[in-house]
Amino acid sequence: ATPGDVIAVRQQVPLGLGHAIWCARAIVGDEPFAIFLPDELMVARKGGSGCMKQMVEAYNQVGGNLISVLEVPMEQVSSYGVIDPGAQVTGSGATLTEVRGLVEKPAQAQAPSNKILSGRYILQPEVMRVLEHQGTGAGGEIQLTDAMAKMIGTQPFHAVTFDGARYDCGSKTGFVEATLAIALARPDMGAEVRAIAQRLLG
Repeated sequence: ATPGDVIAVRQQVPLGLGHAIWCARAIVGDEPFAIFLPDELMVARKGGSGCMKQMVEAYNQVGGNLISVLEVPMEQVSSYGVIDPGAQVTGSGATLTEVRGLVEKPAQAQAPSNKILSGRYILQPEVMRVLEHQGTGAGGEIQLTDAMAKMIGTQPFHAVTFDGARYDCGSKTGFVEATLAIALARPDMGAEVRAIAQRLLG
C-alpha cells in the first residue's frame, strides 16, 4: 500500500471487534496502527484539538499503546469497556493516564473506574498475535479489550481523556442527536436549523 490508498477488508463472520481488527493483519504488518470506530463520532471543543490529534501528540511523548477514554456516570459503565487507571502523566497536552487494567462491560459494582473506551486507539502490532489466539469474551465475541488487557505490563499502555464531545452514532437516536448538535453549531445553518426544530416541536 502507498499513502492515499484505501483498502477494504471484509469480516466474513461477525465475531466481534477484536476479530474485525485481526482480519486486517496483513495490511497492518509490523507497524503501529490507529483504529477509528466510525459509530463513535468525536468532536473537538471550540478551539480544541481533535481526539486522534491529541492521541498522536501523546504517542510522540510516551509511545506504546494508547486508547481514548471519556468519563461517564457510573450507572452507564456496564455498556462499555472500562479502564483501571493508574498514575497521571504530567507534561502532556491531553490528560494522560497510565492503564493498569481493562474490563469489558463490567457490572457497576465491579467497575474499576468511570473512564470508558471511546472508539479511538493507537496500538502496537503485537496485538495481532494476541488476537490470533484470543478466545471469546463478553457477548460470545472476540473482544479487542481482552487482547489489550493481556498486553498490559508487557508494553506501555496509556489512556487519553478526550475533552470534546462524543456521539454514539450506533443508535438511531444517537445519530439524530449528532446531526442536530453539529448542524446547530454551524454558523451557516445553525439559526435556520434551530427555527426548524422549534417549529416541529410546536
